Amino acid sequence: MTTRLIVWRHGNTDWNAGNRVQGQTDVPLNDLGRQQAVDAAELLVRMRPDALVSSDLRRAADTAAALAALTGLSVTHDERLRERSFGLWQGLTMAEVAETRPEEHARWAAGADVIGGEVETLEDLGKRVADALQAAADGVGPDGTVIVATHGAAARSGVGHLLGWPREQLRTLRALQNCHWVELTHDTARGWQIATYNVGPFSDRPVPPPV
Repeated sequence: MTTRLIVWRHGNTDWNAGNRVQGQTDVPLNDLGRQQAVDAAELLVRMRPDALVSSDLRRAADTAAALAALTGLSVTHDERLRERSFGLWQGLTMAEVAETRPEEHARWAAGADVIGGEVETLEDLGKRVADALQAAADGVGPDGTVIVATHGAAARSGVGHLLGWPREQLRTLRALQNCHWVELTHDTARGWQIATYNVGPFSDRPVPPPV
């Protein structure tokens, strides 16, 4: 018996488009993001999910709502699925971060756990998101499918923590594109495994940074 977990990044926002650090700022989807959510939902509905769970931030919650409209399922919101808190970076473009906080930016680019600037550590991020992903999977049980709408950095760290990967291995994964997803499966013999990564309807689009 196999549990299926789909970890789905939200659609595009104006801050994604402007390369601006969102973190836990509650930025809404833009027109492109809303259309991405609809297009992705038309694919994900074929997976016949048993449950939908989402970050409580609007860009993820509204992405999940597009799928809820097709499935008839209600969405459960879990604040543990929020994006990484980027502290004093939030609202800045990445170019502004590099210019005004160069040491912190260098640590971030190198994949360091502790960055400074009140940015949440990767360890804390991975643990809280993985806890939420595990709870979502537990909620549907063996042979169930749950789709979880979350954020770029949150998805990558949460999946990595769930799999028990070291940070060095996690850095080999590209950032999820907007409205793309990771499919994981779990059974008692093999535990968690990745089935697919970065799947979605807009594979030809550039990858916005997972912030």
